[in-house]
Amino acid sequence: MIRRLLVANRGEIAVRVIRACRELGIESVAVYSDLDAEAPHAVLADHAERLGPASAAESYLSIPRVVDAARRSGADAVHPGYGFLAENAEFAAACADAGLTFVGPPSAVIARMGSKVAARQLMAEAGVITVPGREPDNQGNDGLRAAAESVGYPVLVKAAAGGGGKGMRVVRQRGDLDEALDAARREAGAAFGDGTLYIERLIERPRHVEVQVLADRHGTVLHLFERECSVQRRHQKIIEESPSCALSPALRARMGAAGVAAARAAGYVNAGTVEFLLDGTGDTANFYFLEMNTRLQVEHPVTEAVTGVDLVRAQIAVADGEPLAWRQEDLAQRGHAIECRVYAEDPANGFLPQAGRLLLYREPSGPGVRVDSGVVEGADVPVQYDPLIAKVIVSGETRPAAIDRAISALRRFPVLGLTTNIPFLLKVLEHPRFRSGDVDTGFVDAELEGLLGSHSPELVQRAMAVAVAVAGPTGVAAPADVRAAGRRYDPWSSLGGGGR
Repeated sequence: MIRRLLVANRGEIAVRVIRACRELGIESVAVYSDLDAEAPHAVLADHAERLGPASAAESYLSIPRVVDAARRSGADAVHPGYGFLAENAEFAAACADAGLTFVGPPSAVIARMGSKVAARQLMAEAGVITVPGREPDNQGNDGLRAAAESVGYPVLVKAAAGGGGKGMRVVRQRGDLDEALDAARREAGAAFGDGTLYIERLIERPRHVEVQVLADRHGTVLHLFERECSVQRRHQKIIEESPSCALSPALRARMGAAGVAAARAAGYVNAGTVEFLLDGTGDTANFYFLEMNTRLQVEHPVTEAVTGVDLVRAQIAVADGEPLAWRQEDLAQRGHAIECRVYAEDPANGFLPQAGRLLLYREPSGPGVRVDSGVVEGADVPVQYDPLIAKVIVSGETRPAAIDRAISALRRFPVLGLTTNIPFLLKVLEHPRFRSGDVDTGFVDAELEGLLGSHSPELVQRAMAVAVAVAGPTGVAAPADVRAAGRRYDPWSSLGGGGR
């Protein structure tokens, strides 16, 4: 049995795993860089081990240092979280070699699915439909040019070892291909150490829908339905939800079955996500395998909210050799859940990451509101790591109710000291296209000008007053009209959030 688990990560996901360990009676071990010595995850864990300097390369990304920390702490298992080493096959293998239980899939599976070309070929053999494309052995521009002609323009140039949009270029006409190939090859080589490219047909205005899968070591593979992830910028997700309003029951069943087939073909164990591009809506829509993420996703809480399954507990149980506790027919979606990623970034300035001290940081609460975070008031948000500071997850009986609850929660989330994307998230949630469900992966780019519209100075002043009212012991004075009418003053209502 797993008795002491090291969390090879930081921030909100480390806190999330540590809390699951506490519920299970498992001792937790945090790792930290010099910059994170007093971070919440390092303080919350039962034990903490220093990795090294602030640089991620010398701390959270150093396989020898993480494995050595596990040995020093007496840990018998490692949970990688997401990001950093979570999808690194060498790390999973190093953990196994050190006698540590890796809470994730085997290293061979990570390696197999980490190559987009190998994954496409595997899915095709398993009967899972992929986006039409070619993976030429001839990686020169002439070989890739022939592949593009075979697929037909417009095409998408993609990096075989890629992810997050790196090494990816849209090419609409043959005259632009060579320049795109050279740029994608350089970017892929710098980001992944591998400049191998392949060509896919460009699917115009697709939705990005992913299927959560769980597999144990006893041959059971289940899906936990889908997450709608189309609201994204530069291939980075911003808002996720479940269920997807684009899926009919029949389409949902087809996509779930495809997710299970993909996991079986990969020999998958533990929690993973199969990502699809969806072309159309309802029973007649087509969907295509995009990639498989061999780890826990940032957006896993929306699945937890609608299924009632604790995915981290399930991960640990599977890693411990236990069979899954459910059959497919036991699982169902109930209500609607939405996750909003709160970043320390300035949308009006090219979404530039922000660093600074959280002078005021008060998380919203209430029925159907969950906040996963790895920061506290008074802490410094560094620029060295991902700018995600919190995830606001809400659930409601219906999608409109969940949207209204998300808006209300974000309006009750004062953060002072650095710029966040909360106003931007509110603009997205309030946008008519989002409220109607008319979104695709190009939604943010198409509507960016309106989504970047700043709040009025009056609203900013009211927000500051609310922040002071929440933080200060004496509060703020009610407006004159409220005092004259003898009404109780709720500062939050001045932000237009009443009843939302």
